[in-house]
Amino acid sequence: MSREREPRFDVELLLRVFGIAADGRPFSQEAHAQNISAHGAKLSGLEKRLKPGDVIGVQFGGRKARCKVIWVLDTGEAEKIEVGVERLEGQSSPWQNETVIAQAGSVPMAGIASATGEKRRFPRRRIPFPIELRDDQSAGRHMQTNTSDIAGGGCYIETRQPLPVDKLLTIIFWLNSKKVQTTGVVRTCDGGVGMGIEFTGLDEATKLQLHELVEAMALEATPFARANTTFS
Repeated sequence: MSREREPRFDVELLLRVFGIAADGRPFSQEAHAQNISAHGAKLSGLEKRLKPGDVIGVQFGGRKARCKVIWVLDTGEAEKIEVGVERLEGQSSPWQNETVIAQAGSVPMAGIASATGEKRRFPRRRIPFPIELRDDQSAGRHMQTNTSDIAGGGCYIETRQPLPVDKLLTIIFWLNSKKVQTTGVVRTCDGGVGMGIEFTGLDEATKLQLHELVEAMALEATPFARANTTFS
């Protein structure tokens, strides 16, 4: 069967896309896959401009693949860039299971799945939220930075030196006038780009307070420049 004739399926998957944008700067963000096949997908909601021939990383659940950009549709509006991608030879499809399920027609593919394969209770917002990370296993190792996105349950930090998956951290931030110190764990590591962190020690009340603060900040947010940070 030719690539042009292979089955394609309309879905709504939330995944992470990362790589080097057309301006030469690294990026990492969530995007939507709205149409998938065994070898490729249409991605929407991208904020960084890409060009045909670029190679980017795509992660869905615990599965990653390098994909080649085949076409780009840029409407000129923020978060309105769409691209068609095809996974590189030798790369496994991150959405292979979803393709099989859709083809079998046995399970409706409604709802949005997150990059960890789960539905998020608190949607992430692209907010430069001040936060401090401490690696207690390495004395004196800490990072003071802003998040690139955050929610009640976790955040994403852009850094050229991300920590490995399953690394345990101490997380410190201010919730209005209250200093919060909790535990966290690195869930995703995108080399040279950043890392996704889950807040593991927050109680439900604090998660809800953080969510409400993030939502309020999102309403007032303006585009911000994100500087690359490294552990010191």
